[in-house]
Amino acid sequence: MKSKLTTLPDAVSRIPSGAAIALGGSLLRRQPMALVHELIRQDITGLHLLTWATTLATDMLAAAGAIRRWEGIYAGFFRHGLAPNFRRAVQDGTIETHDYSESAFVARFRAAGMGLSFLPSKALLGTGMRDSSPEEIKPITCPFSGDTYLALKAAETDFTLLHGYVADEYGNVQWPVVRDSDDIDQMMASASKRLIVTVEKIVPHAEICRRPALTYIPHTLVEAVIETPYGAHPTATDGFYNEDEAALKAWLAAAKQPGGPARYLREYILDTRDRVGYLDKFGSSTALSAFDVAREM
Repeated sequence: MKSKLTTLPDAVSRIPSGAAIALGGSLLRRQPMALVHELIRQDITGLHLLTWATTLATDMLAAAGAIRRWEGIYAGFFRHGLAPNFRRAVQDGTIETHDYSESAFVARFRAAGMGLSFLPSKALLGTGMRDSSPEEIKPITCPFSGDTYLALKAAETDFTLLHGYVADEYGNVQWPVVRDSDDIDQMMASASKRLIVTVEKIVPHAEICRRPALTYIPHTLVEAVIETPYGAHPTATDGFYNEDEAALKAWLAAAKQPGGPARYLREYILDTRDRVGYLDKFGSSTALSAFDVAREM
C-alpha cells in the first residue's frame, strides 16, 4: 500500500476552479471546514457543490463568492436558522440552486457508487423539483409495468471532500462504534472519483487491522488523507467534540453587518497561514479541548 498522507495546501491545490465537489457532513456535524478554509485561501471559485444537509461549509463558500451552482437537500444552520450568505447569493442570482428530497439525492449517489448512469425513482413525481432540474431528472417508462418513473442522474463530481474520525497513512478511514448516522458520507465516498479526507487522528496501520469491521472507507477509494485535529470546527465531530456555539453565533452575527462576512474571512482564514493559525484564534487546541466528549472507537 502507498502512503496517502499529505498537507491541506497540497491536497486542495489539486482542485481547480470550476470543479464539481461533493461536501460531506450533516447539519452541524463533520462539515469539512479545514478543507473549505483552504479552498478560500487558495481562491478556488466557480464551484459546483453537491451537499447533504449543509451548514457553515456552504455558507462560508457563498460568502467568499466561490459557488456557481448548488445541488442538495438543505442549506441552513439547523436550530440557528437560515444560511444568510447562501440565501443572499441565491436571491441575487449568483448561485444556481437545484433542490432534491433526501431519497432522491441518495439515489443519485447510489447510482454513481454502482457505476450506473441513473437510478429510477418515484420520489419526485408530482413535485416542482422534477421541472427545476430537467438535465438530471427525466421521466421514463417501466418496461415491465408501463408505470412512469423518474430517472435520477448519477451524482457526478470531480472531487469529494470529507472530514472523518481516524485513518492510517494509507487512507483506511474508520468510523466509531458510537456515532450519529444521518449523513451519506460513506455513500459519497463510494461514488467519488477523487476523494480527499481529513481526519481527527492518524493511527498505526496495526490499529486499523485490529478492528477491520470499522473501516467504512478503504484505502482504494482515498487519494489523500490529512491529520487535522478539530478539522470540523466550529461544527462538531460526533464522538470527539461538540460544536462551538459561540463561534457559530459570531459568524452569523458578522453576516448581519455590511462587510461583516468579508472581515470575518480576512481575520480568521485569509490572514492565518494554516489550520494552526486558525485554531490559535480560538485559544488553540488546548482551549478547544473544552468541547471534547468521551469517545469510543
